[in-house]
Amino acid sequence: MTSHAVSDTHACADAPGTARAPASAPVIAVPDLEISEALIRRFDQSGPRYTSYPTADRFERDYPAATYIQHLERRSAQPSPAPLSVYVHLPFCESLCYFCGCNKIITQDHSRSAQYLDIVFHEMALVSQHLGNQRQTVQLHLGGGTPTFLSAAELTLLMEHIRRYFEFTPDAELGVEIDPRTVSPASLAMLAGLGFNRTSFGVQDFDPDVQAAVNRIQPYDMVRTALQASRDNGFQSINADLIYGLPKQTLASFSRTLDQLIELSPDRIALYNYAHLPDRFKSQRLIRAEDLPSAEARLQIFLMSVQRLLAAGYVYIGLDHFAKPDDELNRARLDRSLHRNFQGYTTRAECDLIGFGISAIGKVGDAYIQNQHSLNAYTAALERNELPTAKGYTLSREDAIRREVIMTIMCSMPLDFAQFEARHGQSFASLFADELQRLRPYADAGLLALDAQGLRVLPKGRVFVRAFSMVFDQFIRKPRVATYSKLI
Repeated sequence: MTSHAVSDTHACADAPGTARAPASAPVIAVPDLEISEALIRRFDQSGPRYTSYPTADRFERDYPAATYIQHLERRSAQPSPAPLSVYVHLPFCESLCYFCGCNKIITQDHSRSAQYLDIVFHEMALVSQHLGNQRQTVQLHLGGGTPTFLSAAELTLLMEHIRRYFEFTPDAELGVEIDPRTVSPASLAMLAGLGFNRTSFGVQDFDPDVQAAVNRIQPYDMVRTALQASRDNGFQSINADLIYGLPKQTLASFSRTLDQLIELSPDRIALYNYAHLPDRFKSQRLIRAEDLPSAEARLQIFLMSVQRLLAAGYVYIGLDHFAKPDDELNRARLDRSLHRNFQGYTTRAECDLIGFGISAIGKVGDAYIQNQHSLNAYTAALERNELPTAKGYTLSREDAIRREVIMTIMCSMPLDFAQFEARHGQSFASLFADELQRLRPYADAGLLALDAQGLRVLPKGRVFVRAFSMVFDQFIRKPRVATYSKLI
């Protein structure tokens, strides 16, 4: 994820509370969406972001590489397997951003990336032995770390290897996460020449005091130049990430950041909530707790940000994502083809995801697989000619049904009970009687439409899709493995 903000491995709280806000509390009031501060206070809680179900913190340790191979070969035996999505984790960064919760390696020694690529190429070769001949690929994502830590020659070599093993469709999405401090118009032209058609920029905040507090100095003009170079080189979609809740942020300072970003007019904007977990992430110990905005200030920043983005013409996709009306992400929302995977919201249908690199996660059929987290363990496995599998999970039939329900809700798509029964041969109302009862407070608050025919997320309910999804998560009630971020 471009922002490198902590987001998906933090622990859920209990059922929604009942805290009340003053009667004069502000309201987000724009066409199609009206959310009061009182409503957020009532239903805000901690929970997963559901880029998978079950979430990665529930994967089983010591998941056998042989099981991953079985799922790869099962896929290869299918006459028409699902299309592929490919993720490559490139962990290197030249400097440390204090807020970052991603798996990264801080170094200024650029020879390390060449060594790393050699190991990743070996992993690609091993996986390809079990992947079969049908490798139609509709999506590629380079994440980090900082993918543009790699030199032009290394990125070219990486794409040569990827294209050797995977066959991209003419309309494939090829995306790369960008640190504006590491690119120039020439390097963005090089990325476009390699076939990339989507960029995602980590902006976070334009305020100099905030940037200094998190050790990420990137002036507005630097970001503006990078976004304009992306447009000049024909990138089809440009995303920018913001983070609210960072040290030194105020309502006024973040409003100025929004002014500047709205002027830059990216196609998509992600508005992430910073989760301060210094016990879990060492880099966050460099952030002074007294510099963090209060919970009240964070809520006001969120409310103001949503109102500003909607007033600027962006459409609220769901969770923390906004897009221009003509962006394909919004078109997918409207025609109900929106999906969700480890890269967030996507326009692509359900794919099998092949992950390469340290801590990379994949999904093949009904199985999730995650690579070794440390570079040493990852390298050692591949030197033994073994896939570097560390964790994984094979879904049961009930897991698969719950995943379908949760991902439908996360995309704010309607759930038709009759269609569900036709697909699964089970009554939704009988199978999820307890869950439907637990959804009733959300329906009574006007966040959900719930009747005998189905379940539908209402416009202002899109802020709370994580809470709705948690109702169907059977792992939430088990002992916690990780801590989750707050919904707002």
